[in-house]
Amino acid sequence: MDTPEYSTFAVRDDAIPVLRVPFPDAQDADSDNEDGRHKKRDVIKSQAEKLKNKLEHVKDEARSGGLQERLLNSLVAQIIPSEDIGDDGNPVKDRRSRTYVERPNFSLPAMSSNFRRFNSRIGIVFVFQNRLIRLFSWTTPTHTLSFLAAYTFICLQPALIPAVPFALIFFFVMIPSFLARHPPPPYPSENTYAYTIHPTAPPRRVRPAPEMSKDFFRNMRDLQNSMEDFSRLHDAAIANITPYTDFSDEKLSSSVFLLIFSLLSVATVTAHLVPWRLLAVLAGWGATISGHPRAQEMIVEMQSSKTTKQAEAVSKSWLHDWINSDILLDDPPEVREVEVFELQRRHNPYDGDDENWEAWLFATSPHDPLCPQRLSGAWPAGTQFFEEVAPPQGWLWRDKKWTLDLLSEAWVEERCVTGVEVEREGGRWVYDIAYPEPENTISKKTDKKLEKQKNLKSWEEGSGKGQKGEWRRRRWVRLVERKAQKVSESE
Repeated sequence: MDTPEYSTFAVRDDAIPVLRVPFPDAQDADSDNEDGRHKKRDVIKSQAEKLKNKLEHVKDEARSGGLQERLLNSLVAQIIPSEDIGDDGNPVKDRRSRTYVERPNFSLPAMSSNFRRFNSRIGIVFVFQNRLIRLFSWTTPTHTLSFLAAYTFICLQPALIPAVPFALIFFFVMIPSFLARHPPPPYPSENTYAYTIHPTAPPRRVRPAPEMSKDFFRNMRDLQNSMEDFSRLHDAAIANITPYTDFSDEKLSSSVFLLIFSLLSVATVTAHLVPWRLLAVLAGWGATISGHPRAQEMIVEMQSSKTTKQAEAVSKSWLHDWINSDILLDDPPEVREVEVFELQRRHNPYDGDDENWEAWLFATSPHDPLCPQRLSGAWPAGTQFFEEVAPPQGWLWRDKKWTLDLLSEAWVEERCVTGVEVEREGGRWVYDIAYPEPENTISKKTDKKLEKQKNLKSWEEGSGKGQKGEWRRRRWVRLVERKAQKVSESE
């Protein structure tokens, strides 16, 4: 009997295939387990692919500089505060934030790229600036006089203003471009036209200055000087304009406010009467002549002369005197009326003697019959003399003397004082009404009348019908004004 031959398996990296024959009762369970394994394998593959893509993306960003840009932006975001805090502790509203205008955020690489592009293209602006400086500094007087002639012509004929932009484009853009495209021959003859019909030169192109070139560094130099000029102009404007307009000196800023408002009111009414053409011509000629070197020397000499300094000092002193005398910013002092009641007393209210009154004191309360102090049995509090009556704390007397209140009925009705008799003439005294105590011999009818009389205690009933009681009083008034409080410099 021949023995069977078995093939050998080579050792490789591949997995050895295994054949499994499931039993019929366990077939469903094995299929479920195999599906779960396939799902897990798919999840692991998808996560591995995502991780691989992220790593490749990081490599690409590192090569292109995007990763560095993110790191720099995160560093700058930590250094720069998110919100500016004002002096009052509240965040300052930024009108340049992305809430109002959608613009890209700050980025150092973008800032560097934009600066290089801007610097390579800003040369034409500095050329124009240098030409203006040469024009107004009278470097070539014929050019300056030609400008003044054209300026005067435009001022006298304002209808030509719309033609100015077209003239500038024609003379400073079109003609130079034509001359660059059709240059004259180097040796023109007398009998031939100087310019050829067909272009003989390429058109002039405005190209940005290449980096690391002389023009690029010239632009950086001019940009540096322009930033310094702007900073000086800004600081000079802040130093010379802000003190007059920020109301740090209330009187000075208020006078400027009144002056501007007056000029605005006058200008709205009389603007059509002003010769604006003549003023524009004079202003243009004056500004241009002031740039002449000789005029600059004269201006410096005038500023350094003693006469100019004295005139400036006199004008400043006059201005400050006028401001201090005519500009009043303090509110008028608060005025109030204070009152005091003169109280007099007599010992026996039933003796019938109306002249035997004893000066008692001056009190802040009228001490009427139904006041709580009197019902408790306490004596009134006050001072015996007018001179001892002091104004309230923080107030000063405005009137020199006390004034008697002649309308006694008014303050009696205002305070709802009852059981008193008001004197309409004379000293304006307000008397207590003393009702006689009922005796045992008086009939019940008399008791009812007296009881009714006690219940109806009012000053109207006391007009001579009742008997005057123990106390009488009258009201004195005087004006006071609030004392001025000095504010400390720290506040």
